[in-house]
Amino acid sequence: MKIKITAIAITLGAALTAFPASAQNNEASFEDWLSELRAEALGAGIREETINASFVGVAPIPRIIELDRRQPESTLTFEQYVERIVSNTRIVTGRAHLAENSPLLQEVAAKFGVQPRFVVALWGIETNFGQNTGGFSVIAALSTLAYDGRRSKYFRGELIEALRIVDQGHIRPENMKGSWAGAMGQSQFMPSSFVNYAYDYNGDGAKDIWNTSADVFASAANYLSGVGWKSDITWGREVRVPDGFDPELASTKVIKNMSEWQALGVRRVDGTDLPTREIPASVIFPGKVGGPAYIIYDNYRALLRWNRSLYFATAVGLLSDKIAGR
Repeated sequence: MKIKITAIAITLGAALTAFPASAQNNEASFEDWLSELRAEALGAGIREETINASFVGVAPIPRIIELDRRQPESTLTFEQYVERIVSNTRIVTGRAHLAENSPLLQEVAAKFGVQPRFVVALWGIETNFGQNTGGFSVIAALSTLAYDGRRSKYFRGELIEALRIVDQGHIRPENMKGSWAGAMGQSQFMPSSFVNYAYDYNGDGAKDIWNTSADVFASAANYLSGVGWKSDITWGREVRVPDGFDPELASTKVIKNMSEWQALGVRRVDGTDLPTREIPASVIFPGKVGGPAYIIYDNYRALLRWNRSLYFATAVGLLSDKIAGR
């Protein structure tokens, strides 16, 4: 059944009165903006039936604007962040999931070249192993942020991709749930990441990162593989730097072979020599200079493609090690 967008607009007046005036940076009314978005989606090849079904009852959500405006700057130190994210509970739960899903994870590893412990660590950090995936309508959340105007171009593009996902039959719009910013499913993919990397591993015709473990694991592995993951190396390790170490050398932009870092006095955290394999590496302080130091490899850079936070990428590496009993 087709529902005209103009009819849906009748329900939007009350919602707009609750939408903070300071957030309405778009000069057009939401009804007009939605009409323009509809035309753009049609031009992008998305079916009219999909567009109509996706926008039933959709209106700006004031709470999303509040969350977007009030994102607090992290006051956690790196050590506090790691203690919270790489918790004993998460380690124990991760080990259980690694064992429980071992056959499937080994299949995925063989296909994509990504070690299972990293897939499980990402799953654990992103959504607590699928328990906390977000309860917002992705279409409504992205519509709110795209209409708002602060980062409208980015979120408008993500909204078009979300409509494309619905149009391709991967999920019904009412079931497309995620975070307030539009990150979806157990892997918390933005729609553009879904379009590029989500994978239908069980072959049922839908890339289901919400409910199907095989698709969740394969999609995460496909993402990492697609951004340069290497199956024959790890992510990095904690190291000890010598007194007088030049902090300018501690950067992801400074890349040296292991023997060069060895010559500069960098050692494993227990004081022994670095591995002898000549792989490109960088030394970083994820927190403050003088705090914990790590030597990191290309797989760490792949993790930064997932999330550009040094805290996050290091926590994934540390949790993956703990889950694997390292």
